[in-house]
Amino acid sequence: MSKKLAIASLCALSAAAFITGCGSSQKPASSAAASAPAEKKEITVGATAGPHAEVVEAAAKEAEKNGLKVNVKEFSDYITPDQALADGDLDIVVYQHKPFMENFNKQHGTHLTDIGRAILMRMGIYSNKVKDVKDLPDGATISIPNDPTNEGRGLQLLEKAGVIKLKEGVGMKATPADVVENPKNIQFKEIEAAQLPRSLDDVDASVITMNYVMSAGLSPEKQGIFLEDKDTPLAVMIIAVREKDKDQPAYKKFVQAYQSDAVKKFIAEKYKGTIVPAWD
Repeated sequence: MSKKLAIASLCALSAAAFITGCGSSQKPASSAAASAPAEKKEITVGATAGPHAEVVEAAAKEAEKNGLKVNVKEFSDYITPDQALADGDLDIVVYQHKPFMENFNKQHGTHLTDIGRAILMRMGIYSNKVKDVKDLPDGATISIPNDPTNEGRGLQLLEKAGVIKLKEGVGMKATPADVVENPKNIQFKEIEAAQLPRSLDDVDASVITMNYVMSAGLSPEKQGIFLEDKDTPLAVMIIAVREKDKDQPAYKKFVQAYQSDAVKKFIAEKYKGTIVPAWD
């Protein structure tokens, strides 16, 4: 009797092992589906007030056509949006370049990443007196931003344009003291960034960031004599998310809406060349 019971128990254990897949290389059919994130139907996107928020609003209209509701939340500073994203209060932010995001991650121990390009906000050399950097006269005066980040960026742009040469390796920390070659004996006038557009009539050229070009109503086409490359990291604004959520289908759908022909047309009509798409 006991022998029969032992055999029956062994059969029962073997059957249970088979049912649960024990020793089998097959995975439950639902495992692949379970690993893919469920697609959200509504998201919240943070952007700084002005062009960034305006373009996001245009993208939201396109996303809604494809069944994705996008709530837009505006901010007036550059730190709060990334922190809100890291905390899970936002799904996406659109307002910064990649170096800014990477520095935020480093300082705050966060894990934000980019999932697409947004718009280009290029620094440029502007002039009311010459049409080409090659036409700058000997002894010309060029006004540049006086804050550390934009001053170095502006001097690098002047080097890229062939106007000056900087000390090797100085990078974004460059100041006029780091100029090692100055064939035209350019004179630098360091001015607060917001005041640079007003200086155009008093100098031969000025190095100005795009936000102040826009606010002053300057024309990159008519007054811009040299602009940053389209791949300059500080010029390319990005669409950022939490790294763990980068494969969320709704976020990819938002990027598609943002980079659509309709949004491209909106940018062209609204900003007339001051801002252009970064995804072209």
